[in-house]
Amino acid sequence: MSFIILLLINAGILLGMTYILPTVTIKNYTTAILVALVIGLLNATIGWLIRFPMNVVTLGLLSFVIHLFVTAVMIKIADILFSDFQIKGFAPAVIIALVMAIVGSLINFF
Repeated sequence: MSFIILLLINAGILLGMTYILPTVTIKNYTTAILVALVIGLLNATIGWLIRFPMNVVTLGLLSFVIHLFVTAVMIKIADILFSDFQIKGFAPAVIIALVMAIVGSLINFF
């Protein structure tokens, strides 16, 4: 159940960032839900395969930074996969990843 709630919140974050960041465009909330689902699936599969060796090399000291960077890369991959979702540049992807990480941490905290 928490996965579905987090998915809907991440979709809301994606949609909300279109109003804050002018370089992010998304067609509608359905596309935002699909993009959030793909980002979650990419993070769970490919993202984990990228994060694990990097965390081993850094002894887990830069875990948050690595997770943030990998999530931003997964957001850019989702940008390539969806024509209704566009991000111009890597910095907006990092900002979206940061907001998703903060909100996800707050949800897991409570």
